Amino acid sequence: MIHIHTQTLGTGSPIVLIHGWGMHSGIWLDFAQQLAAQHQVILVDLPGHGHSPALTPFTLDNIIDSLAETLPDKPCCWLGWSLGATVAMAFVRRYPARASALILLAGNPCFLQQADWPGIRPVVLESFADKLQADAHGTLLRFLSIQVMALPNAKSLGKTLKTAVLACPAPSTETLQGGLAILKDSDLRADLAAINAPILVLLGKNDSLIPAALQAPLKQLLPAADIQVLEQAAHTPFLSHPAELLTAINAFMDQHRC
Repeated sequence: MIHIHTQTLGTGSPIVLIHGWGMHSGIWLDFAQQLAAQHQVILVDLPGHGHSPALTPFTLDNIIDSLAETLPDKPCCWLGWSLGATVAMAFVRRYPARASALILLAGNPCFLQQADWPGIRPVVLESFADKLQADAHGTLLRFLSIQVMALPNAKSLGKTLKTAVLACPAPSTETLQGGLAILKDSDLRADLAAINAPILVLLGKNDSLIPAALQAPLKQLLPAADIQVLEQAAHTPFLSHPAELLTAINAFMDQHRC
């Protein structure tokens, strides 16, 4: 099993941050430093991303195994963004004793749209996978622009996101395709509903990837969860609205004494 790269900031109650598809932990380092004023923040590079060695095959089960081997065997709050939310859900479901809380940031337990569930249309994800195979670098850059396109300062945020992401070599095409396969094939709604830890869900009203319409069905699935929509945010609130995000996370952590 590979050893995943991590970086720890601050002291206090631990929060594990899991980044999204094609990214690495450096993208939210500024936000993590603010969060570390009150908590111990553990930044993780998923296998094949940032400074972590590649994992073959790049499957959800293998990722969870690698995280379990690398990270502290103690209760932590797991905060997953986008694909990282899928990873966090799966980890907390398998290792409930290692989770004090779960925070889903712009995440969806069932990424693909279903008849009764908001999500991304399957044809869109399939087209994205085809374009990735033909031009991985160009497709990754287009994906970065999609994440901030609905925001008034999209140009500057896109530049910030691109600079941060390109600070490390891009994941291999195989790893990127593996991440898309996880999003395509994972339906963790039943797993999420079975989690007993406190749950906070944060959605962006202007998010073009994870629809804010998830709020209603998620509330039915998780009646005890704290589900909030950030009115001005899109897919990257840690870049566009860090103060609002920090307030929500700290209030949740304080409420549940995590």
